[in-house]
Amino acid sequence: MSKSYDVVVLGAGPGGYVAAIRASQLGKKVAIIEGEHMGGVCLNKGCIPTKALLKSAHSAHELADFKSLGINIKLESLDGGVAVDRANKIADRISKGVSYLMKKNKIDVFNGFGKFKDKKTIQVGNEEIKAQQIIIATGAKYKTFPGLEHDGKRLIGAWEAVKLDKLPKSIGIIGAGAIGVEFAYFWNAFGVDVHIFELQKNLLPIEDEDSSKEIEKHYKKYGIKLSLGVEKVSAKNNGKDITITAVENGKKTDYKFEMGLIAVGMTGQVENIGLEKIGVKVEKGFISVNEYYQTNIEGVYAIGDVSGPPLLAHAASHEGVVAAEHLAGQKPHAIDKMNIPGCTYCQPQVASVGYTERALKEKGIEYKVGKLPFTANGKAVASNETDGFVKVLTGKHGELLGAHIVGTHATELIHEYTLFRQMEGIDEEIFATVHPHPTLGEWLAEAVMASKNRALNF
Repeated sequence: MSKSYDVVVLGAGPGGYVAAIRASQLGKKVAIIEGEHMGGVCLNKGCIPTKALLKSAHSAHELADFKSLGINIKLESLDGGVAVDRANKIADRISKGVSYLMKKNKIDVFNGFGKFKDKKTIQVGNEEIKAQQIIIATGAKYKTFPGLEHDGKRLIGAWEAVKLDKLPKSIGIIGAGAIGVEFAYFWNAFGVDVHIFELQKNLLPIEDEDSSKEIEKHYKKYGIKLSLGVEKVSAKNNGKDITITAVENGKKTDYKFEMGLIAVGMTGQVENIGLEKIGVKVEKGFISVNEYYQTNIEGVYAIGDVSGPPLLAHAASHEGVVAAEHLAGQKPHAIDKMNIPGCTYCQPQVASVGYTERALKEKGIEYKVGKLPFTANGKAVASNETDGFVKVLTGKHGELLGAHIVGTHATELIHEYTLFRQMEGIDEEIFATVHPHPTLGEWLAEAVMASKNRALNF
């Protein structure tokens, strides 16, 4: 039995389902194939449930400040199982919302794992689904290295971690990117003894060094142990516990934990989908694409994590729009990856767009720095949200080269800077924009002013 469509999307994550909707909006007959749950990893065991867990963690930390606000409350107990159950119910609810969107946009859904039979056909179980054009949106899977393999029991990855309703007494985390740092925050807030190991010298090593150091300061205050700049690290399941072996300053040390989280990155899900049958080019674990997400095979596109960094849900969604519009004969704007914001949802949060100071120095680009702490912002002081800062890097023509925010609402504040870069704005335009007072957001303009030595409130 076979069915024919204009467009078939393989994978219903934030890239795939958005691509399917956009293609349908453009008049295409569309089908989408998903082997697990609608919404993919992001909605079911990634972005959404982890943010629900982090809300629980942040609320637990906030209780310590309530007395100074005139609210006398006592923390009786913490129940990680309840927090995890809530997170998973939220994920299920939003996944059902994606299913509704498929019906609303008249997109046929096929449940099962799809595999290329030829360049125009995908096999799902006993069904053959034919398409004029195909979008691959199969996402990513865990990256592993010798001595750093997941077993799903005591050595887990992020997808098992988000389902962990019985929290361990202690856990070692290998990898200090967003996943490792976010889970460290949640587990620590719920009483787990947490120790992070990282080969690079800072937490969140891809962020600006000032942002990394600010988070390190807070994590030490929380009591999270940090082993940064280790020369080598490995993990072993002993049955009743695990051992993480780290080489630090030439000395090898064994650390014992109840469990271990391996968060050393992801690679594209390119296996077992028949790419070799049609000759799709794969390099370094990801499908090779051009600026419109076309692969080397005519009529076949690849978007999201499977097509390479940055491995971010919001990037995948925009890539899905670009691919759908391109295959429909439109002329979409190619995505500038330097204008894709990065966000980490620990507390304080971290958000950034554009270049770090480190990158600008390496490229030899001239820049000026404007940096303002939230301790000097009236709204932040009034709200008891003074952690962190706003930092901008501006160029000689007033252009915004990079922006870095650490603070309670950093991931919400980064939008203005992202739009500023996308529109190729200059400092005079942000100076001329009236920002409401008192807000945290007024610090966005003030930081740009500071880079030009004309800050008014600091």
